[in-house]
Amino acid sequence: MMPMDKTHPGLFPIGSRLQHKKTGGFYKVIGLAKVEATLEMAYVYLSHQTNDYWIRPQEEMEDGRFVLVTESIS
Repeated sequence: MMPMDKTHPGLFPIGSRLQHKKTGGFYKVIGLAKVEATLEMAYVYLSHQTNDYWIRPQEEMEDGRFVLVTESIS
């Protein structure tokens, strides 16, 4: 079985740390998945603030509202 980041490439690699431009929140990309009902690709990501897991359509996630964080976050 191939790793997800090789079978479904995305702008943000698995393990990436992101910041939401509007809210300032920090997140970690867990993976890419298909939404069962639509077969649309979506990111699975973890909120550093609440420890909740979220999913967001790949197209929406990559539209500029998130930026890649290169420095370490707590």
